[in-house]
Amino acid sequence: MRKQTRSILDELSSIPVGQNAGLVLESRANHIINSAVNLINQIRENYDAPEADELERRLINSIRGQDPQKFVRGLRKINESR
Repeated sequence: MRKQTRSILDELSSIPVGQNAGLVLESRANHIINSAVNLINQIRENYDAPEADELERRLINSIRGQDPQKFVRGLRKINESR
C-alpha cells in the first residue's frame, strides 16, 4: 500500500479553525509579517538605495493589489538592467 504524504501547507490549512480562529489568524499574520520584514532586509542588503526603495514599494503595492506579478516584474527589470 502506498503511503500518501501531505505538504506542511496542506497540514496547516486543514487545522480546524472554529474556536481557535483568532489564534490561527494571529499566528499566520505573525509569520507573514516576519517573512516580509526579512525580505525587505534582504532587498536592502543586496540592492542600492534607489533600487531597494523601488522594490519595497512594489512589494507593498503587490500585496495591496493582490498581484504578486507586480513585484516580480520590478525585480526582473532591475536584475536585467544590472
